[in-house]
Amino acid sequence: MTRRARYPAGLCFCGPEFCGEVGKSMGRLRNISRREFIAGVAVTGAAFGMAPARALQEGLSLPETLWTYPPARTGLRGAHIGSFEVAHGVAWAGERYDRPKDPVDRPYDLVIVGGGISGLASALLAREKLGRKARILILDNHDDFGGHAKRNEFTVGGKGLIGYGGSQSLEAPGQYSKVSKAFIKSLGIETERFYRYFDQSFYERQGLGMGLYLDKATYGADRLLVGRGVVESGGLWNWETDAGKAIVAKLVADLPLPDGERAALMRLLMDRPDWLAGMDRGEKIDWLRRTSFEACLKERAGLGDAALAILRNEVVGYWGIGWDALSGLEAVRLYHPLTAGLGLDPETVPKPYEGDEPYIFHFPDGNASVARLALARLVPDAVPGVDGMDSIVGATVHYDRLDKAENPVRVRLMSTAVDARNTKTGVEVTYVRDGKVERVEARHAIMACWNHMLPHIMPDLQDAQKDALQYAEKVPLTYINVALNNWKPFKKAGIAHLYAPSALCVNASLDFPVSMGGYTFARTPDDPILLHMTHVPTSPGLPSRAQHRAGRHAMYAMSFDDYEQAILAELTGALGSHGFDPEAHIAAITVNRWPHGYAYEYNELWDPLDYTHDAGPHVTGRATIGRIAIANSDSSAYAFVDGAVDAAARAVKALWG
Repeated sequence: MTRRARYPAGLCFCGPEFCGEVGKSMGRLRNISRREFIAGVAVTGAAFGMAPARALQEGLSLPETLWTYPPARTGLRGAHIGSFEVAHGVAWAGERYDRPKDPVDRPYDLVIVGGGISGLASALLAREKLGRKARILILDNHDDFGGHAKRNEFTVGGKGLIGYGGSQSLEAPGQYSKVSKAFIKSLGIETERFYRYFDQSFYERQGLGMGLYLDKATYGADRLLVGRGVVESGGLWNWETDAGKAIVAKLVADLPLPDGERAALMRLLMDRPDWLAGMDRGEKIDWLRRTSFEACLKERAGLGDAALAILRNEVVGYWGIGWDALSGLEAVRLYHPLTAGLGLDPETVPKPYEGDEPYIFHFPDGNASVARLALARLVPDAVPGVDGMDSIVGATVHYDRLDKAENPVRVRLMSTAVDARNTKTGVEVTYVRDGKVERVEARHAIMACWNHMLPHIMPDLQDAQKDALQYAEKVPLTYINVALNNWKPFKKAGIAHLYAPSALCVNASLDFPVSMGGYTFARTPDDPILLHMTHVPTSPGLPSRAQHRAGRHAMYAMSFDDYEQAILAELTGALGSHGFDPEAHIAAITVNRWPHGYAYEYNELWDPLDYTHDAGPHVTGRATIGRIAIANSDSSAYAFVDGAVDAAARAVKALWG
């Protein structure tokens, strides 16, 4: 798999009309069923973290939002109620907050706005410069740390399940920069261990492949077409052997397409013709680079609208947009079978990212373990007993210990920055916590939050930098974890992965087969398991950034009920004939909604070709202002862990050399 697994992040920048819709839905969001509460909230808190009852018994002083152990919360998570309203008011309503006369704490050496991987890495790297006694405060607007590196926990049938609610995997760590390699090594992460922890042939041994679900609302009847034996790396349409060719041929023959379109698709997949015949290599690359893959297939390969509608959303989980807004050259880079006859080697065509490594560098909770390992070094008392990558998996985080006055490094949650500026003696940051406005002073600050918010809260910025910060549009996406009592219907259907081109959740996959640190993956179809589903709102036909803006608005208008109903309908429609029953199989649902998800990466179809990781508006936008530096994946134009860490290293170097 190429470098395309993404990481969601941040604050919101949508209109007040959409915020209103969220407000209307709050009552429904709290109405989690008793079954979900027992399976997903109360029991899980006891299984993995500090149960609310224990917190009450010990008399811990926690904000109301933290009475429940955050990773154990089901329902609507990610950009949850309470995390975005202040930012909306600042960005859209122009709300301003009076500067408190007195700071709430004594001065810090460094204040960091944003507690994701970039913010945590900034704290660790800055401490190397300032010493272990340096006073550092990390502010975050959510009720949990880690940003998009979010952990979801469940207890089903007495078994604890751990899932990722955002940042998924360490992709291609061998390609990381020196500083990012050193950073993950310093956390105790030894990537070669994942070759043992990740059972790469598990689903293949189970005889499971990929399924194509065509829903009744779009196609008149629910259809599940199964590519048995077609593993994830090959996709639905790829074949390497005669047996595989026969599987793909049957799949195409069963598609509900007009005869002419079915014949055209069959010819393309079976015969692999060169549909750019007459062009030399350079001409092909140039034409593919400036033409959407969907337009390529329509203009040169003879596919019609019905076939294109089935293909369009194949890559939304990678890019956040479909083939209508991605180039034909990107399809070549991703080894799409419909480009197999073009005579272009995917490894030698121009590409903005590095080569492949196995997609196996995955903790059970995704990159939440990276964030937790970083936190364990910054606030050891909050994550006791951690001595490396295995011990972090089942470790308890004591949220009541994150913001103790005696901590050299403090993490203050549910705190939204509304002003950050240079002063004569350093910097000051004003934020809102629990409805109260507070102010802190420091020698330096690092803004490790979302770029679009910075022009609204940093009065020292000049117009050119503000414009640069506003250029990129984060990719909206929702990562959903469905806790299943068992996965018998998937076994019966013969699938581990589901592609649903016209459903709300375009992808659904049984969890990564990872066992480590005492955590054991589901071994048999009778065992509880997590199903990961992905929702990426798109608006086909619009440029990529416009699609992201429209998708963000649509996402904020959705309630948990909307998601739940769509999930139940999709799984029942796809697997009902194989015995799937929502009441019997679903134990709990956690919807991790990220209206500002992936950091924007430049798209050759819409952005100038000279915009790269090293050049473009993001470089202007990340310039240091006085004693305030900027560190986030936005500033790297790169939606990966190493992009966040590299940004942190840049910010620390800008402040201290």
